[in-house]
Amino acid sequence: MLYVVTLTYLRAAAEIEAQLDTHRAWLIGHARAGRILVAGPLDSGAGGLILAHCQDRAELDQMLGQDSFHVHRLADYHVQAFTAALHAKAFAAQWAPQAKAI
Repeated sequence: MLYVVTLTYLRAAAEIEAQLDTHRAWLIGHARAGRILVAGPLDSGAGGLILAHCQDRAELDQMLGQDSFHVHRLADYHVQAFTAALHAKAFAAQWAPQAKAI
């Protein structure tokens, strides 16, 4: 299942910055494991966005619970699950096997 996760910062920038290295390490670890497909900060500076691929919501919730931003209550997470209907040919088919490549 694919998930769009929007993070909204709850604390001052200095508190976010203090945990940024551990947050990035968490992102990198899950990207290498194939669970985070793409991630980055929002242009507004108010948070970030993650496109994730997990077997189910329980796996996603376990993953998010390990993020230092969650552990230190620095961000709120809004999760939306979706089923891909189509994808660009360059998008790995394993992430959205039911989607039609265009």
